[in-house]
Amino acid sequence: MNIFLAELIGTALLILLGDGVVAGVVLRGTKNENAGWIVITFGWALAVTFAIYTVGGISGAHLNPAVTVALAASGQFDWSLAPLYLSGQLAGAFLGACLVYLHYLPHWGHTEDPGAKLAVFCTGPAIRHTPGNFISEFLGTFVLLFGLSALGVNRFAEGLNPMVVGALVLAIGISLGGTTGYAINPARDLGPRLAHALLPIPGKGGSDWSYAWIPIAGPLAGGIAGALAYRILF
Repeated sequence: MNIFLAELIGTALLILLGDGVVAGVVLRGTKNENAGWIVITFGWALAVTFAIYTVGGISGAHLNPAVTVALAASGQFDWSLAPLYLSGQLAGAFLGACLVYLHYLPHWGHTEDPGAKLAVFCTGPAIRHTPGNFISEFLGTFVLLFGLSALGVNRFAEGLNPMVVGALVLAIGISLGGTTGYAINPARDLGPRLAHALLPIPGKGGSDWSYAWIPIAGPLAGGIAGALAYRILF
């Protein structure tokens, strides 16, 4: 139960800060409206960093089904624990998205664009191209798990690891995130997308379920490939 709660709380914090920075940039009438992509990528990197600091000592802070499944598939994690981790991550992502909705409550009605409202909760492609979008999510998560595997064999000063992981996520966001919004985390996309579908957001439009499989399947496949590639090569 401690592991479940840790993954739930850590993922909720990740989404609260990550989707929160997106909301601040894209919703109308905020202090940081139109602050741009660099602010979003830094916000997500810091969200990852502080979420890991919060629960890393309890569950290892996977906070991402692609991480959990990749570690299990590469023999670094017990498959029997995966359902506990995955359920905590999905529940936490949904909770975090609901908190973002509450935090920005006055701004939904002032924002006319339904696409902007959806973008707060989940990812979408800059250009809709199914093979290209899948490849983008695959490669981004490949780099994430390959990078995490590489970081794992390096020694850092005590307490520095979460900052290094945050820097890795920042690099992915700046370099590879412009195509699909770099979900690189099935729970990060699915949980908030469910929240978008269920919450009473005025003028929200559809939740784009036809695209939703890509930020699930792409990260899962890319994560497994990245973890296995590092183990095979090194």
